[in-house]
Amino acid sequence: MELKNTFVKRLLRYFIRGLVLVAPLYVTVIIIWTGVEFLDNIIPINIPISNNQTVYLPGLGVLIILSGIIMLGFVFSTIIPQSFFNFTESIMRRIPLVSLIYYSIKDLVLAFVGDKKKFNQPVLVTMYKDTGIKKIGFITQTDLSHLHIHDHVAVYMPLSYALSGELFIVPSENVTILEATSTDVMKMLVSGGVSVKVPPHEEITEEA
Repeated sequence: MELKNTFVKRLLRYFIRGLVLVAPLYVTVIIIWTGVEFLDNIIPINIPISNNQTVYLPGLGVLIILSGIIMLGFVFSTIIPQSFFNFTESIMRRIPLVSLIYYSIKDLVLAFVGDKKKFNQPVLVTMYKDTGIKKIGFITQTDLSHLHIHDHVAVYMPLSYALSGELFIVPSENVTILEATSTDVMKMLVSGGVSVKVPPHEEITEEA
């Protein structure tokens, strides 16, 4: 009986270890594949091999889209004057709905990949001084004078296991700069604190 229980426990342990290996890989592949399919549907590439048959090449549409984006970036950076681009943006700025959508998306993209990244300063915010409860976020604005708000900063706090978050306006005195990279902090937030960079001497190993 004891031998049987040991065998079942060992099988369960192997199953859990296998699940830990397979589940993240499976979800990652599904997310990437879904993104590729979405982009491929924008420019579907079907190569005819006969009169009534075609072959779908996954990823070719993505390659064309990425190449087009790179080409546009090159053209607007080297060939087309910056003044023309600024003139085009000034026209879009005057169209109410278009301006709201365009600049919101532009600022969001620049916050992640632009030269003026916004999510690069992780901070610890004291939410309630009486209980000492704190939350982690990223400073997005340090000057709120245009809103007639002083001695406060804007802190964006991503939600765990989601592509959303909340914006908080908090007193500057309640904000503490974290000595950590924005990548590590973002992984920690998105994973709900599970994905934490552990120093080598603090790693926990499981006995076989």
